[in-house]
Amino acid sequence: MSGFLYSPLLWGLLIVGVPVLIHLINMLRHRRVEWAAMEFLLVSQKKNRTWIVFKQLLLLLLRMLAVATIVLIVAQPLVHNRLGEWFGSTNTHHIVLLDDSYSMSDRWADTSAFQEAVACVERIGAEAARQIRPQTFTLLRFSRVAQLDRGTQPDLWEEPVGAEFASRLSETLGEIRVSETSAGPAEALEAIGQLLGDPADERRIVYLISDFRARQWNDPTELKKQLTGLSEAEAEIHLINCVDRTRPNLAISSLAPTGGIRAAGVQFFMEVAVQNFALTPARDVSVFLEERESSASPQGEGASRPAVTIAEIPPGQTVKERFRAYFPAAGEHLVTARLKPDAVAADDSRYAAVDLPADVPVLLIDGSPEARDARYVSIALAPGGPVRTGIRPQIETPRYLSLKPLGEFRAITLLDVERLDKSAVEALEEYLRAGGGVGVFLGERCSAEARSINESFYRQGAGFFPVPLLEAGPTTLPVSRVERIQDLQVEEHPIFRILAGSRNPFIATVVVQRYFPVPEDWKPQPDSTTRVIARLRNGAPLAVERRFGEGRVVAFLTTAAPVWNNWARNPSFAAAMLDMHAYLSQRSENEASHRVGSKLELELKKEEYGKQVRFSKPGDNPGAKVAIDANPTTKGTLAVSLLDTQQSGFYQAELSRSERGTGVTPVAPSEVRTFAYNVDAEEGNLKALSGRELAAGLEGVDYRYEQAAAFQYALSDLPGSNISQWLLYLLVGLLIGEQILAWSASYHPPSWSSKTPAQGGLR
Repeated sequence: MSGFLYSPLLWGLLIVGVPVLIHLINMLRHRRVEWAAMEFLLVSQKKNRTWIVFKQLLLLLLRMLAVATIVLIVAQPLVHNRLGEWFGSTNTHHIVLLDDSYSMSDRWADTSAFQEAVACVERIGAEAARQIRPQTFTLLRFSRVAQLDRGTQPDLWEEPVGAEFASRLSETLGEIRVSETSAGPAEALEAIGQLLGDPADERRIVYLISDFRARQWNDPTELKKQLTGLSEAEAEIHLINCVDRTRPNLAISSLAPTGGIRAAGVQFFMEVAVQNFALTPARDVSVFLEERESSASPQGEGASRPAVTIAEIPPGQTVKERFRAYFPAAGEHLVTARLKPDAVAADDSRYAAVDLPADVPVLLIDGSPEARDARYVSIALAPGGPVRTGIRPQIETPRYLSLKPLGEFRAITLLDVERLDKSAVEALEEYLRAGGGVGVFLGERCSAEARSINESFYRQGAGFFPVPLLEAGPTTLPVSRVERIQDLQVEEHPIFRILAGSRNPFIATVVVQRYFPVPEDWKPQPDSTTRVIARLRNGAPLAVERRFGEGRVVAFLTTAAPVWNNWARNPSFAAAMLDMHAYLSQRSENEASHRVGSKLELELKKEEYGKQVRFSKPGDNPGAKVAIDANPTTKGTLAVSLLDTQQSGFYQAELSRSERGTGVTPVAPSEVRTFAYNVDAEEGNLKALSGRELAAGLEGVDYRYEQAAAFQYALSDLPGSNISQWLLYLLVGLLIGEQILAWSASYHPPSWSSKTPAQGGLR
């Protein structure tokens, strides 16, 4: 026998002496009375005394055994179910994989999925601490898996289970909170397999405690493979579900600027998207907005803005709503959107950091000495007077690309440039790879250089130009004499926002006479980023865009000036140029939304910044900062990373400027950059699988499925088998035997003793 499930109840064995005590008391109650008739009976009894005493002692023993058996049944004894364990000290290793992704914060009544999970882990630990055989315990949270390669350890790792283990486990669990990550089970299962290695001579029980959302378990191909691997390694698997049903939930899935030039003192639009993860429509959804400058504490409360109300969000759908944004001062501005609290709180908030310069510098490169095309574009971008667009255009010649750095410009536009030096092409492509935006307008100077553009700019698709040109040069768009069809046909695109709509009065007045045709057999490859965004009425491409590195290129195969078309004299031209340069200039790294849990990485110029970077995180006090030293890279820059980004909100990096470009002595003022970290909205989809649905996907895997609320430390999980049932059978046998023996040991007068004297009985 290896122990008892409830060993304190063994004190009940003291009751075994009760039958003996009762027997002794009964003997004290007897008084000896001499009676002549009894002398004859005593003589007769002496002949059978030994046999009678034996039966009485046997009866007493049976009663004592019955009482002992009842106590043992209540204490639930265990015996080894493996013969080899009688001669060894096999260790039982309890491995708990605890889901702490933010969907586990799903609340109902006075509990949550995570609270149910914690209670379940405590029960497992408490029962393991009661066992006699060696026990070890490992606790690994899903959110910690990604940090294992950074030196982070599981909360408990092969911890020996002793008398004090239950309190230590309870203390550890008391410090754990639900994370805001979307970590799934696949990584945790893989990590356990790698960390534990060969099971050797230990017995392993794996408890996967999760909410089993459809997002991870609808197609569990990889999970099934991992669970099968554990089962084949003789690990016992328990899948413990912490939720009882699917609850409705709303999540803010995005918050970002959209369209327009983003500069101080210029109105632009932002867009908020709300996703409905319920089976019923959500109506009159209010999104509450706050804004503040990053120079203030990013963790404090901002000024409230008018709320955005979404009339209805259909089940399973996402609805986007735009709102106007205006910030008079340059710098970083922090915007927060919130929903009313629901089942899950983590996805009810969304954060955006908008970095607004005083103006947006744009470089216009014109190939002609008079810069005719550039002047038209420049006037459209910055007309002057009371109208502020936020764009600062700068007109230069093609040589500027080879002589000056281009990184300060948010967009570059080539106008009627027939050729560029190799160094200029390389500088332009490097600018694009870094995330810049380039616009191109062809013109009269390019007429004889179509071949040069193909060889230098396009380079069979390897260059930045998005489309090959027909080397015959520009052609004239034939006049349509049959029916009047507008020359310009545009696709839905941010550049042509002003021209969108079938009833737009501007697009019908745009006339195109000449353009550069492309080869008839050319068309964008299905897997490429090249896309035709505007065509002529004969189907020929007029505007084509493509991605190049991290940047984007938009090429118009006609002039910007009203030479081959009249667009520059159309009211829509100015709006389209503003939208085009807004589209090309949207490349601010700080404005991107970062995923909670991902590293915050910065690459700095060694000659401009000091080595030390001070980070502040959401929830920290304003003065609490983490100082991290940047390391030099092979590219001659400095790289620094913040690994702890487990919470949504605003993170700030304070950079120290270097004095006179030495890269050594930091001087004030420092530069502060703000980064918005948000949760993965899809984790807010609370659709959960039932045990039956889970079994269908995991067919062939040997596991046990249980609900956390009803989970008890399963007897089969202990290092032996419970024999209570067999003891119950033994108790029934003892009671039957006791009754038979008691009848046999008692006196029963013969049936003739009841006869009357008249019937011949004794007188």
